[in-house]
Amino acid sequence: MDTDPDMLLHATSLRRRLLVWRGGAVAFFVLACIVAALRAGGGGLTGHAPHLVHLKLEGIIPADEHENVEALQKAADDASVRGLVLEVNSPGGAVTGGEVLHDAVAAFARRKPVVVSMGGVAASAGYMVSVPASRIFANRSTLTGSIGVILESPDVSGLLGRVGVHVDQLVSGPMKGQPSMVQPLSPEGREMLQGVIADLYGFFVNVVAQDRHMPVERVRELADGRPYTGQQAVPLGLVDQVGSMADARKWLIGNTHLPDDVQVTDIGPAVTRVNWRRWFSGILSGVPGAEFLLKESTALDGAVAIWKL
Repeated sequence: MDTDPDMLLHATSLRRRLLVWRGGAVAFFVLACIVAALRAGGGGLTGHAPHLVHLKLEGIIPADEHENVEALQKAADDASVRGLVLEVNSPGGAVTGGEVLHDAVAAFARRKPVVVSMGGVAASAGYMVSVPASRIFANRSTLTGSIGVILESPDVSGLLGRVGVHVDQLVSGPMKGQPSMVQPLSPEGREMLQGVIADLYGFFVNVVAQDRHMPVERVRELADGRPYTGQQAVPLGLVDQVGSMADARKWLIGNTHLPDDVQVTDIGPAVTRVNWRRWFSGILSGVPGAEFLLKESTALDGAVAIWKL
């Protein structure tokens, strides 16, 4: 038998590494099972006693909102769920994300009551996702409304010209390269893009008019892009009532005829995301650069419906 001390140390080191890798594999397998169970169970829905669900929409609304949409669909299909508290604290975001979330909330509202509680800001696409609700509550200081669409494209062609850089852009058609960072926007391109914005704006206005039961002409008067405080929005018909989250819950409980101590279950990706972030924060604490792994991306592409200060 080889009793070389160096070989023994090397073998011991290999065994320790193998144990670490096995332990890590087991830990990740257990976590994957937990996540799968949570998703299969609808993010914590009991499926038994009648209860309410709470979905929180916070921050920039991205174009991909399939996780929130799936959570709403599961809750709508669960017979034990009697209503939804939708908490919105968002300045808006991608028009596509706002549209699919709006449609998902509207589909839920056709089956079960929905109440919205607005936080500090629920503007633009954040307002769009709120309007299908049976009743909208806002704080007096909430900034809401800002009905409109914006499309921005930086033009650095002037700067490039100053430093002697010229970019040739080959396109298949005159509208293909519009807008461009390296070429000025042509009059035809501006007209074309303005038409796109007008179409998206018309969609936004019609959604508000339909869901808030207001004439389209009246909504257009209010939809010049400006934000309104919650107190201003009530008499304008954009919000139903000034009130807090507690007031919104109380209203929903009364309309679903459930007891005051009814369970309210959190749903949506935010629930799983918070748990994962806490777990990883503990594991990665002290690791250089870990904050970049835990940071969420807020990049937006395309036309956006967002309120910007």
